[in-house]
Amino acid sequence: VQLQASGGGLVQAGGSLRLSCTTSGNIFSPNAMGWYRQAPGKQRELVARIFRSGYRNYVDSVKGRFTISRDNAKNTVYLQMNSLRPEDTAVYYCAQLEIGQTYWGQGTQVTVSS
Repeated sequence: VQLQASGGGLVQAGGSLRLSCTTSGNIFSPNAMGWYRQAPGKQRELVARIFRSGYRNYVDSVKGRFTISRDNAKNTVYLQMNSLRPEDTAVYYCAQLEIGQTYWGQGTQVTVSS
């Protein structure tokens, strides 16, 4: 399983970015896909997940601002990030979440300037 993330960059506070993560060699119909982030000096944290059923959940700090979605035909999961804040600055990682195994993509840097 390989995951390729893209879409990070530098944006001013209040701006938007959309991250993409395309998978290949993956398990048909993954259990769940997720976006995580890790800020300097902090532990990696879950930002959002979308399950096979379509159920989604988010960390409280991004609710109402971020939206996770997927395009099964393209094997791609997205993270639309609106109303970005400086505290959203981190390296963002996508992951495929299976029972007993997590597959990670490389990170993409998101920097939000104040």
